[in-house]
Amino acid sequence: MALKRIALIHAVAVAMPPVAAAFAEQWPDAELVNLLDDSLSVDRGKSPELSPEMHRRINALADYAHGLGADGILYTCSAFGAAIEAAARATGKPVLKPNEAMFEAALAAGKRIGMIGTFERSLPGMEQEFRDLVAERGAQASITSICVPAAMPALQKGDRATHDLLLAEAATRLAGCDAIMLAQFSTSVAAPAVQARMKVPVLTSPGSAVAKMKRLLAVA
Repeated sequence: MALKRIALIHAVAVAMPPVAAAFAEQWPDAELVNLLDDSLSVDRGKSPELSPEMHRRINALADYAHGLGADGILYTCSAFGAAIEAAARATGKPVLKPNEAMFEAALAAGKRIGMIGTFERSLPGMEQEFRDLVAERGAQASITSICVPAAMPALQKGDRATHDLLLAEAATRLAGCDAIMLAQFSTSVAAPAVQARMKVPVLTSPGSAVAKMKRLLAVA
């Protein structure tokens, strides 16, 4: 069987190592292509809404990935949900939003779900995506989110210890939940530190997304 080429589209560089590690563990034969536009996160941070221009840029990246012969596309930044959905409809290839597979795993874990993120602009859209999935499944579940904005700059400066500690401390405020989701791909590196504080499952986006992409492309 020919190798599958997967385009990974990033808006922050710190999202790249976690998803690379997930592929190395779960799907080492995948051929990965990384597309990074770190101005996306900067511009998204300045805008409360996804503008038509932002939609155009997200779609252009999908077009570029399609031109590279990608069999599947995975976006790794959680702040562009609606734009990614529009790009997926136009592309005709499997396209995954960063967190949809993790949301599905969370619903299987229980009804009270907590989420910890580091990029404030991403959380409202993610919460709505989760609620939409709950409604679509006819499920009963609620979500409570906490944003830890100081963690992202620490990670970008190479201070992972501070990043992980801040997220682990925040997780203790979600002690009544049935599962904890780490919102961004970049936050997945804190999973061991968060899990050490919690008795419930701690879910991350990269591992769930890789597993779902494999299923969509019928890779054993």
